[in-house]
Amino acid sequence: MIEDFHINLNDLTCPECKNKSLIIDQDRAEITCKFCGLVISDKLVDFGPEWRVFNNEQRDKRSRTGAPLTLTIHDKGLSTVIDWRDKDGHGKSLTSKKRAQIYRLRKWQRRMRVSDASERNLAFALSELERMISQLGLSRNVQETSALLYRRAVENQLIRGRSIESVAGAVLYVACRQNGIPITLDEISKVCRANKKEIARSYRFLSNELMLKVLPTDPISYVPRLISKLYLDGSVQKKSIEIIKSAYTAGLTSGKGPIGIAAAAIYIASILMDKKRTQKDIANAAGVTEVTVRNRYKELLEKLNLEIYL
Repeated sequence: MIEDFHINLNDLTCPECKNKSLIIDQDRAEITCKFCGLVISDKLVDFGPEWRVFNNEQRDKRSRTGAPLTLTIHDKGLSTVIDWRDKDGHGKSLTSKKRAQIYRLRKWQRRMRVSDASERNLAFALSELERMISQLGLSRNVQETSALLYRRAVENQLIRGRSIESVAGAVLYVACRQNGIPITLDEISKVCRANKKEIARSYRFLSNELMLKVLPTDPISYVPRLISKLYLDGSVQKKSIEIIKSAYTAGLTSGKGPIGIAAAAIYIASILMDKKRTQKDIANAAGVTEVTVRNRYKELLEKLNLEIYL
């Protein structure tokens, strides 16, 4: 409970004996020295709530603050919402005259939340991001990162002349890359209302204008997902990662598509571990062509001196 008092005992020293072994007494709101008993402070302030809770329901009822700020809502969650239920503060139903009045207030309140063109743009873009992230099953952290990137693009007036959907797809791709989530433009284009070419163009433009640092995708990050899709076990995954690390050392990953390297490594590992999958199955799981898998497979065999028997 030290955190409730916002006191870090590691930063304090007893002025009498110069000892760092201190005790915090929450009941007395005092900090005392463990060795000499000197009371170092007797006016601690507890910044926590004055009530206690034992479950989430009690927390929701007793809390007097709203939801935290979030970048995923165009007004950051600061505006209020008039409830859709036509009841007063005592839970009684409203009269027909009051219901009509509340309906008009609710309608104007929705209009006032989005006051100008930039807010409408932002509201639509953030709803598109939420839809795509939900379809792809991505985390809340990715949603916050992509919302921040889109806001930066709006502030720098980089949206004009480009479709909202393509920019939303581009910032989502950047957010996934920055959070270490392996995803391809093809996967984003399947859930985005813009095609792959438009998303790629917007991605290159935003990267240059916002000076975004996006590291190349690690082929190893694709391995667990492909292993899961192909119903292979941990031994194949472990062997695939070993092959990719050997390819790193030999300089075979430079200039090659990371997912193609991962697919070829899994193909070789599946043969070595006697759990073979066809090149077609692996290519379909990775979203690449069989030619890509075959070419990477031949390069890895030749450069790493691997021997396999089909």
